[in-house]
Amino acid sequence: MKIFWLLLYNIIIYPTLFLCTVFISIFYKKVKDSIFGKFRSLYILKKYFSSFDSHPNVYWFHAASLGEFYQVKPVLEGMNKIEGDRQLIVSFSSPSGYKNAYSKAVDLKFYMPFDFPWSVSTALKIVKPKKIIFAAYDYWPNFIWITKTKGIHTNVFAAQFSLKSYKMKIGFRNYYRNIFSSFESIYTNSEKDSNSMRAIIKDKKYPSLQALGNPRYDTVAQKAKRLENKYTENILDREKRIIIGSAHKEDDKILIPSLAHLMDTYPDLKVLYAPHEPSLKEISRIKSHFRDYKYISTVFKKDTDLTLSSDRLIVVGVLGILSELYWQGIIAYVGGGYSTGVHNVMEPAAANLPVLFGPKFQNAYEAEELIIAGGGHSISNGEEFIIKVEHLLKDKNNLKISSLAAKDVIYKNIGSSDKIIWNLMHE
Repeated sequence: MKIFWLLLYNIIIYPTLFLCTVFISIFYKKVKDSIFGKFRSLYILKKYFSSFDSHPNVYWFHAASLGEFYQVKPVLEGMNKIEGDRQLIVSFSSPSGYKNAYSKAVDLKFYMPFDFPWSVSTALKIVKPKKIIFAAYDYWPNFIWITKTKGIHTNVFAAQFSLKSYKMKIGFRNYYRNIFSSFESIYTNSEKDSNSMRAIIKDKKYPSLQALGNPRYDTVAQKAKRLENKYTENILDREKRIIIGSAHKEDDKILIPSLAHLMDTYPDLKVLYAPHEPSLKEISRIKSHFRDYKYISTVFKKDTDLTLSSDRLIVVGVLGILSELYWQGIIAYVGGGYSTGVHNVMEPAAANLPVLFGPKFQNAYEAEELIIAGGGHSISNGEEFIIKVEHLLKDKNNLKISSLAAKDVIYKNIGSSDKIIWNLMHE
C-alpha cells in the first residue's frame, strides 16, 4: 500500500499541488515569496555547510509558520544550553515564519525545500542531519519517507489528533497511516491525542509515542512573566477594552455590528481591532465598516512603545505586537474560528483575559482546555457574542473568575519543553 501512496503522491498529488501553488503565486505575494524561498533553499544550505571543516551534529527543526516557531523556540533554546558541538537549523513553509521568527539559538533559517524526491535527497545529502523535528504538523511525505530509508531519526512534537479529524476518514486514514508510521518518535499534546494516533496507525509498527504537552505554553508563560511587571495584572484595574486578535473577514461580519452595538450600550467601552493580515487594503475595509456605524477609528502602527492611546476604537496596522497589547484589555476575541480554525488563544489567556472565539476551535487543544476550565467561550453568532460579553461586563465576579481560569490553564501546562528536550536527546 505504501508503494501506491508513493506513486500517487509523486505522479499526481504533489505535481498538481506545485502547479496550483505556482499559479496562485501570481496573485498573492506571500505565496510568491514562499515559492522563491524554496527555489533558493538548496543554494543557501550548500553555501552554509560548505564553510565547515568537519560536519557538525545538525538538528533540523521545521515550523510551518510563526505560530509553530513559538512551539519550537523553547525547545531550541533549551537544546542550545546543553548540546555542545551542534548546529540548530529551522525551515519554514510560510513567509510570516521565515521573516519574523527570531532566536539567538537558531544558527540558520531557510524555507523548506520542495518535496520532490530529488530536492529532498539533495537537501539531506548537504545537511546530513542527526535528527529532523517537526512542530505540530506540516509534514511533507517525500521528506519523511526518504529520511526513513536513510535511517535518519524523524520526530514530531506538540502533535494533536482527533477521532473526528478528516485523517480518520476512509482513504485519508490509510494515507496518514503510512506517513505517521514512518516517524521514529511522536510526542503529542495529550493522552487523548496519543490514543487518536494509535487509532490512525492501527496495525502498523508504532513509533515511540508519548504525551509530552505543548511547549508553546512555556513560551507564552515566559513572556507573560516579563510583561506582568510592565502592565496591571488584575483586569479589574485595567481600561474597559475588548481586544480583537487575528480577525478574518468571516469574523468581521459577526464582530463589527456586535461591537458597534456594545459601544452604543456602554459609552466607556473601548475596542482594539487587529486583522489577521493588516494590509492597507484590509485596514481601509475595516475602518469603512465601522464608519457605517458612525465610529471613526485610529490606526496603531508602532512596534515599540506599545502603550495604547485613550481612543475608543483602534485598528492595528502591524504584526507581532498582539501578545503585549492583550495586557491592555479585559476581554479577548481570537479570530479564525469561522474559517480556517482559531488562532493563538494562549497569548490572551496568559494576559489573564477571558477568551472568546468562533465554533471552529478543534484545531487548538488549548481552546478546548480553556472552555472546560471556564476561561474560554465559543460563540456561534453575533447575538451570542453580545450576550457573553455583557455577561462578563455586567458582573465583575464573572469577569474575574473567567480571567483566573484562563491564566490557570497556561500555568498548569508549563514544563513540556524540558520533557521534549530530554527525550529528543536520549531517543
